[in-house]
Amino acid sequence: MTKTLIDLDDEALAEAARLLGTSSKKDTVNAALREIVDRRRRAAAVARMREMVAEGEIDFSVIEKKDDGTRQNVA
Repeated sequence: MTKTLIDLDDEALAEAARLLGTSSKKDTVNAALREIVDRRRRAAAVARMREMVAEGEIDFSVIEKKDDGTRQNVA
């Protein structure tokens, strides 16, 4: 782990701690960094899946909803 001296926006840090459920500055910053990395990775995965659908690599027409709302493969 790297030790770094930075100026932080106290209000933003407090709000982030509240939203993330963290109690220390270190935990808040680390949790926020992990959260943004995870979000960007998920967004990239969704974008790639959309590309795959557009290119016909994924075909949702083979999936159909059952009466109970769950999905079943009909292929």
